[in-house]
Amino acid sequence: MTTTPPDRLSTLAQRAAQWPWLAVVALIAAMTAMRIVYAGVLDLRTDEAYYWTWSKESALSFLDHPPMIAWFIRFGTAIFGDTALGVRFAGIVAMLVTQLLLADIVRRVVGDFRAVVFALLMPEAALYYGLLMAKVAPDTALIPFAVAMLWSLVRLNESGDSRWWLAAGLFAGLALLSKFTAIMLLPAVAAFMLVPDWRWRWLRSPWPWTAALIALALFSPVLVWNYQHDWASFRFQFVRAVATHPLSLRTVGEYFGLQLGLVGFVLLPVVISGVALTAWRGFRNREPVAILLSTAVIVPFGYFFWKSLTLRVGDTWPMFLWPAGFAATAINATMLSREGFPEWMVKSTFGWIRTAIIAGIPFVVGVFLYYVAAPWNLIGRTDPVGGEAGYEQVVARARDQLKKTGASWIATTDYRTYAMLRWHFNGQVPVIQINERSRFQGFADPGMDWIKGHTGLYVAREPDNGSPVWNETTALRTPLERVERSWRGVVMDTYALEKLTGWTPQLSPPPDSPFFRWRVLA
Repeated sequence: MTTTPPDRLSTLAQRAAQWPWLAVVALIAAMTAMRIVYAGVLDLRTDEAYYWTWSKESALSFLDHPPMIAWFIRFGTAIFGDTALGVRFAGIVAMLVTQLLLADIVRRVVGDFRAVVFALLMPEAALYYGLLMAKVAPDTALIPFAVAMLWSLVRLNESGDSRWWLAAGLFAGLALLSKFTAIMLLPAVAAFMLVPDWRWRWLRSPWPWTAALIALALFSPVLVWNYQHDWASFRFQFVRAVATHPLSLRTVGEYFGLQLGLVGFVLLPVVISGVALTAWRGFRNREPVAILLSTAVIVPFGYFFWKSLTLRVGDTWPMFLWPAGFAATAINATMLSREGFPEWMVKSTFGWIRTAIIAGIPFVVGVFLYYVAAPWNLIGRTDPVGGEAGYEQVVARARDQLKKTGASWIATTDYRTYAMLRWHFNGQVPVIQINERSRFQGFADPGMDWIKGHTGLYVAREPDNGSPVWNETTALRTPLERVERSWRGVVMDTYALEKLTGWTPQLSPPPDSPFFRWRVLA
């Protein structure tokens, strides 16, 4: 009988321990490759093209959002050029950074292998993160910075080193530079600081207040731009936030339906239950990390639920809150066994998390295959991707009419059409949205030599081509043709193309002009 040498046994044990990690890394690499393909194959959606136009400007900020998303896009296009992958590349990186930060949060709090794997794979099993993080939006930039701020506070709790407040302030400022909704994480930070027994230590310490100053300093480009433009962004967002609408169960249903679809029909209730138990544990025991993670989910989720009673909540708006929920859920699964909860409850918790991941990842892959490889349109005109596809058909007819009419510039009256035309023409022809000029404050001159005194081509979706703003002009509009924009055999929209003569748009109208005012789109 032969025996295996001790050093050989040690080597075999190390290799056996590596296999689970290698499997997780391989799965994440495959999902990342899938997102890269998705990002490169599908043409931009209208909002993505709109943010791309920002990346071509040197403005400090913008009416709709802070500037981080423009910087993200500029980073990607500097590598891959003005391509769909270039525009979306930073979102793919943001997803990986988010996963690594979540994994490290969980590792530092509980040090359990299974919990770390859950933290890595729960985002992969959620449609928004597993696939749609490749769709660039301000939320794409906000998410990794918000998670990095939480990670910094976890490091603070772990080490007791006050300097981690400075890192938290840095990432908080970058989060605010990404999207204003980052402010909803302030209650979580306040609860983390004030509810535990260490409250007087931090209230008397200069470190949290220095962190706040760092965040404010990083946010200063937005403050400077708004000071220069009559606080336009804050007024724009404030009007949207306080807009009154009648009570609507439909918008409540849409809110929960979107969360179920984008997070997961199994994963969402699993995460909500994990967050609830984390909150119970945190506030009962005054445990800082549990308070931080649970409050970072509960407060924004509650706010958006309240708004959904009267307003349609955008699909991406709550997406910054769920990563904290993933971390809380993974930590909670380990804490249940350590705190002596019944064995059946512990096994059930782990089982439901596994089920959510096993069910969610194939669903994400299925959605990817539907949009990249399938020939059908199963949703019709309401398809969220197909509803914004097919602009190349409109662009092709616009190119033809530019040649026929001798027009040297293109006019639009909505920012979505403007953005898609700018994306497809990419500087070959000036594209001007003649109204809502407040959106373009600080933008470079698009080339008035090509516009003033020259024939233009008006492109607009029907019935928006009947915009009353034309009554304020001397323009002569001559109908040319109608173009259908379709996707997989289904007509999504019809566009009117008209010849414009006798008028030159004013690019910097006064604030009281009908050409300046923005509209609130709920």
